[in-house]
Amino acid sequence: MAKLRPLGDKILVKRLEAETKTKSGIVLPDTAKEKPKRGTVLAVGNGRRLDSGERSTFTVKKGDQVLFTSYAGTEIKVDGEELLVMSEDDVLAVVE
Repeated sequence: MAKLRPLGDKILVKRLEAETKTKSGIVLPDTAKEKPKRGTVLAVGNGRRLDSGERSTFTVKKGDQVLFTSYAGTEIKVDGEELLVMSEDDVLAVVE
């Protein structure tokens, strides 16, 4: 995979795979699958520039599993893999 480094307060996230079955065992076709709002942080930028000129620190780090808003980020395709570039503000929680 090509190496990507997000800029500023952006993070690079790989969305988790969509569920293929419901809890009751019904197989879902591709058109009925809901895109997961959960993923793994692959990379973080260097932080948002503050008024003081310093950079803010991130609350997420590479490898964190995160929950994010429904319409978070911009979808990109890198070497056939779908990724999201989003602002750290789009992250709702870190899964522990």
